[in-house]
Amino acid sequence: MSRCIKWTFLLGYALLLFSCAKVMTETEKIRLPRRKTPDMLQMMDSLSRKRPAFFYSKIATNYADTNRSISFKTSVRMVKDSAISALITYVSLPIFNAMITTDSVKIVNKKDKCYSLESLAYIKDNFGIDFNFANLEELILGLPVAYDTTQKYFQIHDPFRYTLSTHKKRAIRRFDRNGKLIEREEFIVKYFLNNELNHLSGFQIDSPSDSTFILVDYLEREFVNGYTIPKEVLLQIKTPRNAMRVVLRYDKIEVNERQELFFVIPEKYETCN
Repeated sequence: MSRCIKWTFLLGYALLLFSCAKVMTETEKIRLPRRKTPDMLQMMDSLSRKRPAFFYSKIATNYADTNRSISFKTSVRMVKDSAISALITYVSLPIFNAMITTDSVKIVNKKDKCYSLESLAYIKDNFGIDFNFANLEELILGLPVAYDTTQKYFQIHDPFRYTLSTHKKRAIRRFDRNGKLIEREEFIVKYFLNNELNHLSGFQIDSPSDSTFILVDYLEREFVNGYTIPKEVLLQIKTPRNAMRVVLRYDKIEVNERQELFFVIPEKYETCN
C-alpha cells in the first residue's frame, strides 16, 4: 500500500511539473495580435521626440569583456542636447570623472592623477560603437537610438514581438547570404516595441562595415515624472577585437530636476599616456 501511495505521489508530482512547464512554455509563446505599421511608426516618432531637459541616476554597472570583469557605480547627470557628466566610483572611491559634450570627451583619472581630452571618436576607438552625443542620450533614456523620422522603416512580422527595421526581411536574408548585396557603409537597425506599443523593449544594430553587432534589452522600466525610464538594461556588444556584456541597474532616478554639471582638472594633473 505504501509503495502504491509513493508511486502515486511521484506520478502526481511529475504531472504537476509537466503542467507547470507547459503553462510556462505557452505563456512565453503567446502570439501577439497584428498591428498596423503606421501605428508602430507613429509611436516610434512620439518616443524619439520625448526626452527630458534634465536627468540624473546612480547606475550600478557590471561590465565584462574577453579580458576582464568589473563592477562599479556611476552617477550620471545629463542636460538635454548639451552635456553628460559621469562620476565613476569603485568601492565607494571616485576613480574617473568624465564630461561628454556634443563634440568632445573629457576624462579625469583620479587614480593615476592625469587627464584626457578627446573627440567623440574616443567612444568608437575604445568600445567599438560609433555613437554621437544624441545616441548616448537615447541609450541612457531608453529611446530609439539613431531613429530618423524622415527615413522609411519596415515592419518585420514576428508573431511574438513587434519589430521595425531599416531593411526589409528579404533584404536582410540576402545580406546574410551575400554581404555584397548591401552597401558596406550601411547598417541594419531593428527596433523592438513592447506588447502595448508604449515604449521600446530593445534594439539591435548590425554594422557590416566594421563587423560590429550591438544588442540592447531594456529588461525593466520605471515611470518617473511622466517618463518611462529604464530600470535595468542589458547591453551586448561584439566587435572583431572584443565581446562585451554590460548590465546597468538604475537607482535614485530624477527627471526634469535641474542638474548642475561640474568638471575640474586639478592643476597638478598631467596628460594621461
